[in-house]
Amino acid sequence: MPRIAIVFAAGFLAVLIGHQPMAAALDALGLAPAGFPPYSLDPVPPLRVPTVISKAFWGGLWAILLDLILRRSSGASYWVGWTVLGAVALSLVAIFVVPVLKGKPVPVFADLFPFAAAVNAAWGLVTAALLTFWRR
Repeated sequence: MPRIAIVFAAGFLAVLIGHQPMAAALDALGLAPAGFPPYSLDPVPPLRVPTVISKAFWGGLWAILLDLILRRSSGASYWVGWTVLGAVALSLVAIFVVPVLKGKPVPVFADLFPFAAAVNAAWGLVTAALLTFWRR
């Protein structure tokens, strides 16, 4: 299987087994902001796919980008790179770019960043783990 497909699959699955469980845990603890239910099946325009599938698709694309950036890293820098880049880069785009593209206001950074960073760090860590497992 081509590397790009493996990386996409890792990022896709990491949403389902890392990102969304973290969102569910934070929601159960009352630490999730309103409007971000885990495993949401609400349709996303324009294709009306379930929200969780849309997030998983974007997780796959993000994995391809981060893999290009982190491809030569190893050891602790590999794990930290995936986790921190996931937490920071994905969260900043989710907070400052996605709402603008959807014609919505940018949320208050302090209200959303801790939640976004936690779920996206979980995504990055699980993506790294899946890639490590599949490479062996």
